[in-house]
Amino acid sequence: MKIRAAVLEEFAQPLVVQELDLADPREGEVRVKLHACGVCHTDLYTMSGVDPSGYFPTVLGHEGAGVVEAVGPGVVGLAVGDHVVTLFSPECGVCSHCESGKTNICLSIREQQGLGYLPDGTARLSRDGEPMRHFMGCSTFAEYTVMPEIALAKIDKRADLAAACLLACGATTGIAAALWKAEVEPGSTCAIFGTGMVGLGAIAGSKLRGAERILAVDLSEERLELARKYGATDTLLAGPDALDQILEMTDGMGCDYTFEATGRVDVMGQAVEAARMGWGLCTVLGVAGRGEELKIIPRLLITGRRVQGGSFGGARGRTHVPQLVDLYLEGKLDLDGFVTHRLPLDDINRSFELMEAQDGIRTVIEFE
Repeated sequence: MKIRAAVLEEFAQPLVVQELDLADPREGEVRVKLHACGVCHTDLYTMSGVDPSGYFPTVLGHEGAGVVEAVGPGVVGLAVGDHVVTLFSPECGVCSHCESGKTNICLSIREQQGLGYLPDGTARLSRDGEPMRHFMGCSTFAEYTVMPEIALAKIDKRADLAAACLLACGATTGIAAALWKAEVEPGSTCAIFGTGMVGLGAIAGSKLRGAERILAVDLSEERLELARKYGATDTLLAGPDALDQILEMTDGMGCDYTFEATGRVDVMGQAVEAARMGWGLCTVLGVAGRGEELKIIPRLLITGRRVQGGSFGGARGRTHVPQLVDLYLEGKLDLDGFVTHRLPLDDINRSFELMEAQDGIRTVIEFE
């Protein structure tokens, strides 16, 4: 079938909206008519050419939500008409990682996905007869996409898809990190470094877990004001003095939980040191640049602090994303507030301009 999509033709250049061909789903695959797609920093990272694993031409985008339009042979958990959120982090349920219960990093399609192909090593996208690789297994800057069933989360049909699409990456990363990766305890003190989409999610998740005190750190006064809306009890301007301020505010003890959501290694270092001696847990969520190193003084670990990472916030997509949608529908999770701009596909390059200007939290592309 013919579809319209935004194609990355070469690095550091605007995307080009054009017509492509999309083949029918094969074994274990599903075709989704996309209704909304969030524009994430990961898309910009690849688009810029800085990502060493990036390639072109390709259709970027991974924060998608839509409606199942067709299913291939062997698909058992989804049917035409189901509403779904796309998952760059699949959940097959049967690989050694999924069965372990210790991680959300599924191995089943990881290798081919990283190369830009669907599980059988081929692409469904093409242009003038030439195959075009997929992005993060999703390629959601398009009217339709074909993806493996194990990379789609079935959600309640009542949810606004423009809000639900944010759970495909950014919002879930922060929320799930607090709920299920760090498992914030009621009455605890948390510090969140960076209050973009991921950081705001960590604030919302910490509040849901019953944290008593939530300290938000950011360079933007506007974003700190928004952090208060999502549950921050205290706000601090980011900078070299932020760590000392946090220690002063916690009687020199530090926080039970800290979350880093900036991707800056210097801020990661602050987040580690801000964790409480004895049991403080630092969860690193930001993605640092290639080759950058996080240096930690061993004494900080010997005296009981712990450090962990959290890809997708530790969420198991097909299990946890529907639960987050339920919280949204129950009024316990404000996803609508994350959506600050809505644009059509033809204006997708404007979304990157807004991102680089730090205008708003998330721009969502809406399809007709």
